[in-house]
Parts: sequence; structure tokens; C-alpha cells
Amino acid sequence: MRIAVIGAGIIGLATAAELDRRGHDVIVFDPEPANGASRAAAGMLAAAAEAAWGQGGLLPLARTSAALYPAFVAVLEAAVGRELGYGTTGTLTVGVDAADRAALFELGEMQAAHAVPVQRLTGTAARELEPALGPAVTSAVLAGDDHSIDPRRVTDALREVLGDRVREEQVVGILRREGRVTGIRLASGEDLRADVVVAAAGLGAAGIDGLPGLPLRPVWGDILRLRVPAALRPLLTRTVRALARGRAVYVVPRDDGTVVLGASVREGGVAGVQAGSVLALLRDAETVLPGISECEIVEMLARPRPGTPDALPLLGRPEPGLVISTGYDRHGVLLTPLAATLGADLAEGLPLDPATAAAVDPLRFAADARTRSSSADLTPPAVAALAGAGQKGR
Repeated sequence: MRIAVIGAGIIGLATAAELDRRGHDVIVFDPEPANGASRAAAGMLAAAAEAAWGQGGLLPLARTSAALYPAFVAVLEAAVGRELGYGTTGTLTVGVDAADRAALFELGEMQAAHAVPVQRLTGTAARELEPALGPAVTSAVLAGDDHSIDPRRVTDALREVLGDRVREEQVVGILRREGRVTGIRLASGEDLRADVVVAAAGLGAAGIDGLPGLPLRPVWGDILRLRVPAALRPLLTRTVRALARGRAVYVVPRDDGTVVLGASVREGGVAGVQAGSVLALLRDAETVLPGISECEIVEMLARPRPGTPDALPLLGRPEPGLVISTGYDRHGVLLTPLAATLGADLAEGLPLDPATAAAVDPLRFAADARTRSSSADLTPPAVAALAGAGQKGR
């Protein structure tokens, strides 16, 4: 089939690569490939630790996707001939005061109820694993199966695999004919025929005429990258997530001597990096990891994540010829292998597991979902001409 994927974030690129692997003719459209939420993401594959933040409904999806990651990484590394920064040393979640310890205890109870393998530790035991942790750390939970990846290396590799099939162009509309989606309209005015359209444009979906109304909102995150002085390396050997007097912060080490510090969760306010968020991240990180104050800040970045009312993605086939794959919030990197597999299955017309399909149904919040624009019914003016148009991106 000829398949048009809208959106070249990590989800769109991985879905396109999976469809390409299955033998389909795929083209990806995005005016700024891999420059949205994927660029800011730290890359925590924290299926166990995410349960701490009230995401119980996410846990089955997260664990399934995490189990797919080793094969996903192996295939992509083999394709491009380089490593993608896949870290398997686990994640340490630490706490500072009594309320933090109580929250970690509740986390352990929830994880035990779901048979998630974790180990509770004292602050002293945590410092034996990570000597750079400060004396303020009094409690910890070690999740050995919570890994990490460098999302920028992943998106670079996916773009390399797809090559010129990634087109830096804006999609503005969905084409329909005789009751099914038949292609896309570009900002240039060009219409392209497709057997299936996969909408993985994140918050950009709101600007595409003809897509169903989706309950997406921007959830901003400020994130910092810091270079660790040679004398302090390695500052950490595993991801450290922390509750510092009730405030969440994390530090993810990279193999190039840098660490990623994040991430704020805010709605509204400035669209760029917010000073107050940066101040809070640095303050809380220094509480649990004093050496962070000696690092050099090399980047500060803010990007909006596509959030949904229940923090679960919007993934499904609401009508013939259209697949929706968005709303991954801060879990997009973790859910990438699963999203790519299920998105490709949907594009091929394969059914999802009923429980999964119900949980991620893109129309689950709308009793009567309607398209937002009459342009959803655009009829291609020259179907014969469109038959070859899609080949321009190959």
C-alpha cells in the first residue's frame, strides 16, 4: 500500500519505518522533522517508575512496550551501524523527607500489586549504588528493568533509514472520496493519493482540516542538558528520579559525559524556557545530587507534549483509510515500539486486542465525533495525476 504518515516525531518515524519494513510505500511529512517533543525528551523507559505518578492505566502498555525495546534497538542499530545510547543499568527513585518516603512506600505497594520487580533501599544503600547522591537522600526504590535511550540518536537513525521519504512539507488537509480517506493536501496546494493516512502529528493535528476533533492540550516541559566536568565523571551510572520534598525531578546520564535534567510539567505560561521552572529543577536536583552545581549548562529547551484527559494515547482507526496515533504526552519515547507495531497493524487493517483498543480509542471522549471542516470532504481533482505524485518523496 501507499501510506502517508503525518508527523516526523519519534512515533511517526518509527511507525513509518515499521511499515517500510513490512514492504509498504511510505512517505512522511513534517515541516520540522524530529524538532518537537521528541527533541526535548530525556528518553526514560521507566515502565515501573511511571506508576508512581498515578498512571496505573498506562502500566500494561508501558510494560509491553518496554519488553519490545531490546529488539527495536537491535534492528535499528544494525540498520545504521552505530549505538543509540540504550542504557540498561536501571532506574533509582529516591526521596528526601518523610512525605517522600511515604510516597515511595505507596509506590512499592502499587508495584508489588502489579508484580513489578523493584527493590526498596535505604538512603545509605542508594549511595552505595550512586556515590554522588547527597546526604539528603533518605530512601529509594530500585527498578532494574527501567532503562533509558537517547531519543535524538533514535530519531536520527530512523530518518537515516527512511532517507528522502521524509519530506519537510506541511500537511493542511485530509482528502476523502466515496466515504473513505484517500490522501492528503499539502500547504503548497499539492494533493497526494494514499491508501492509508497515519496522523501522528501530535499537537499539530489541530491545524489539519478533516481530522476528527481530538482532546489534545499542550503540556509544557522545560529540560536542561549539562556537561559533567571530567573530574566528576561518571556523575551517575543510572537514571535517578527523585521526589525532593514532594517535587519531581530526574537526571539521566549519557555516555558522552553529559546528563539530562528535567522536566517541568506546566500548562500555560511562556512558550519558551520558563525561568522559574529552570530554577526549581536546578534547586531540587542539587538537593539530591550536589555535584550538579559544578556542571556546565549546554542547552535549555522547552517543548509542548500532546496531553489527553486520561494521559493515555489516542490510537485507532476511526474510519476507512485513516489511523490516528497521537496524545502520548511524556510517554512517547517509552511507547514508541508498541505504537509503531500497533499503528502499522491498524494501517494494514488488522484488529487490536479489544481491551487495548478500548483503552486507546481516539474517539473515546466523543459520543458523536464529527470532523471540524467541510474540507474533510475534498475530492481530488485529478486522481490519475495523483497516482504518481506520491513517488516524489522517494
